[in-house]
Amino acid sequence: MRQQHSFSPTLREVPNDAEVVSHQLMLRAGLLRQVASGVYSYLPLGQKVLRKVQEIIREEMNRAGAEELLLPAIHPSELWQESGRWDVYGPELMRLKDRHERDFALGPTHEEVITSLVRDEVKSYKRFPLCVYQIQTKFRDERRPRFGVLRSREFIMKDAYSLHADEASLNEVYQKMYQAYARIFTRCGLNFRAVEADSGAIGGTDTHEFMVLSEVGEDTIAYSDTSDYAANIEKAEVVFTEYEQLLPAEEKPLELVDTPGVKTIDQLTTSLKVDPKQMIKTVAFEVDGELVVVLVRGDYEVNDTKVKALLKAETAELLPEERIVKELGSVPGFLGPHGLDNVKILADHSVKGMKGAVIGANEKDKHYLHAQPERDFTVEDYYDLRNVVEGDPSPDGEGRIKFAEGIEVGHVFKVGTKYSEAMNATFLDENGKEKPMIMGCYGIGVTRLLAAIIEQHHDQDGIIWPETVAPFDIHLITVNPKKEEQRELGEKLYQQLQEQGYDVLFDDRQERPGVKFKDADLMGIPLRITVGKQAQEGIVECKSRKTGDIEEISINNINQFINQRR
Repeated sequence: MRQQHSFSPTLREVPNDAEVVSHQLMLRAGLLRQVASGVYSYLPLGQKVLRKVQEIIREEMNRAGAEELLLPAIHPSELWQESGRWDVYGPELMRLKDRHERDFALGPTHEEVITSLVRDEVKSYKRFPLCVYQIQTKFRDERRPRFGVLRSREFIMKDAYSLHADEASLNEVYQKMYQAYARIFTRCGLNFRAVEADSGAIGGTDTHEFMVLSEVGEDTIAYSDTSDYAANIEKAEVVFTEYEQLLPAEEKPLELVDTPGVKTIDQLTTSLKVDPKQMIKTVAFEVDGELVVVLVRGDYEVNDTKVKALLKAETAELLPEERIVKELGSVPGFLGPHGLDNVKILADHSVKGMKGAVIGANEKDKHYLHAQPERDFTVEDYYDLRNVVEGDPSPDGEGRIKFAEGIEVGHVFKVGTKYSEAMNATFLDENGKEKPMIMGCYGIGVTRLLAAIIEQHHDQDGIIWPETVAPFDIHLITVNPKKEEQRELGEKLYQQLQEQGYDVLFDDRQERPGVKFKDADLMGIPLRITVGKQAQEGIVECKSRKTGDIEEISINNINQFINQRR
């Protein structure tokens, strides 16, 4: 491709609204442009990288035995009502009506569509297992699109679905998909970890996220400092040894004290001179329409994902302040378990056995001292309901927990019969008995992968593409096309490299050398070949974008040089 005819507009300045490096460089290098908040046009350079990534995905999915299909982006509401997700998916589901006032959604995911399709076509166990995938545009109405394509409202996703007659078959395909994902991310040049995760709105059990390690990641990975254990912080189990973390305290009667304007743990620590470990935090939730109060030690945070999982609920939302007043008869900022009647109270293991605790008094500007579970309030039971913290024992018994930030780029789920039971997708087994289909789901954020690759592969000058996904193999630059010997050698080399199968971006623009070199660094193509002052001797300069190494090579040896780099 001749760069003077290429639609690859670069920017010298960092756009004001671009917060992270990947977003900045995707804009500056001419990969994309914003159309609306969270909605982007991919320019030719960005599209070429997307196609490279998609080809890797296709090769590995096909290798794992999956077939490619294409499902519609617009879904009738009836399918989502069948699964029960129309009302619970939330505001991220983009809804619309057609001219006949019928409800539709723009697909954020395709479990309903694939379940309906297979339900209508497959009736016998002999047809299983099935595994299909697509690479398609998805839509989610993010409340706050940010970080460019890391969190956007329109994005490209690879989603795969496997359907089975039994759990053993699901386990086998799940492992194949897991291994295929590891190969995909490795081929894309990424440093990643597969971590235990929560299945979220998809549902199901036994799920793993593939996390690219990055400081701008919106997910926190909890991992062992001495073993292979890793999990999303939402999922990471807390190992609690009873009495291990208790602080000594005398048993005293409950005492009401004034705490004017003191609502937070930090404020209580200062006002009462009490360690947060001697406080009990009280958090109210609405869980599938039911009021639930959760208690956790003051230095910890409640994990709402664990609350939802424990109660096998679809939703677990913090109770708004006005409802705390109306339905619990309490005061926001001073909520406590003492005196709360007819409400389910669950507690984290860290609360068990506490003595001399500080709790809210359900009165404005008042707290209780010396509170004790079971004596002063009743707890239904104790569970793992808090976030893991650094230094906690690793759940596998090896080492201590440490944290790292990660970008989720892939997710594999064992969904089971969640959708088939809801949507009556059944088959006849070998005994002629009707059974629900068993399902697995496997997703990769394709556009998000581009950003993740850039986050791990860049320097102060621009992108450094891994060769497997680079938009071009070679960036050929003629320093001064006005000079005949440079122009002729550049043209000759351009034709020669193309004939030998290399994808070449040829910078033959009438621009200053500094502009050309800055654009080359910004775009990040692996090998730069510069035709300059030594053109008359048939010598060109070859520079590696990754290492910065420069060598002067005779054009007679250029093929050998390129082959040695691969």
